Amino acid sequence: MKFTKMQGIGNDYVYVDCTKKELDNPAKISEFVSDRHFGIGSDGLILIKSSDKADFFMEMYNADGSQAEMCGNGIRCVGKFVYDKGLTDKTSITVDTLVGIKYLDLNVVDGKVSSVRVNMGQPILKPELIPVVAQDDCDEFVDESVEVDGETYKVTCVSMGNPHAIVYVDDTDSLPIEVIGPKFENHKIFPRRTNTEFIQIIDRSHLKMRVWERGSGETLACGTGACASLVATVLNGLCDTKATLMLLGGDLEIEWDRENNVVYMEGPATTVFEGEVEIPF
Repeated sequence: MKFTKMQGIGNDYVYVDCTKKELDNPAKISEFVSDRHFGIGSDGLILIKSSDKADFFMEMYNADGSQAEMCGNGIRCVGKFVYDKGLTDKTSITVDTLVGIKYLDLNVVDGKVSSVRVNMGQPILKPELIPVVAQDDCDEFVDESVEVDGETYKVTCVSMGNPHAIVYVDDTDSLPIEVIGPKFENHKIFPRRTNTEFIQIIDRSHLKMRVWERGSGETLACGTGACASLVATVLNGLCDTKATLMLLGGDLEIEWDRENNVVYMEGPATTVFEGEVEIPF
């Protein structure tokens, strides 16, 4: 299988061009290639396919083989892949996903894409659509008390096509994320599990973030999580509608246009290496 390893501020995936040929058993392949000892090493697998509704279709799988709806860092790399590989010559493209079409503007430097701005669409705040189990009369899940492992946390939930739970902490560096992350992910109030963002407020335009991703564990970055975190922090009155999200792998610029209710994300996309791998099954 020919592949390209790419990363968006450390959120790394294996990319395969499936515009001409489908890939059999992608869930199992994702488990194999994601293994950092016996495979290629990644947070998952992203397939780039043709689409009858957009320029391309993005299909993605987590490291554990589960299928995911969307990935903000991943879709930026899709934009770089299709332009750098000559699959398109347009600098504004559409990419269909399981949660609808996303609009990408490609920043090209010396013939290669260096960064991508993505219209991430509208944030979803209704609990039943995120989904998160809430009180019957609750229109939004904002600053709600949730007990995890005997401790009560204030949690705000937002979907950017995939579920996110945002929690505020005093210090992200000392957070035992490998202990608390799985307990949030598999909490009974999240029927489809959840991604969890732990946010430290630096000031009204800078948020420090660590993320525990559903199906992948802690990752260096999460684009949809950064978008959800900005929306949640605005709803809690703790930041402005445009801010820099400081993740372990680097920074993302996030903006929530509240008048049109659209979230924008801008950040880099990088090719790491290319190669071929023998699939052992």
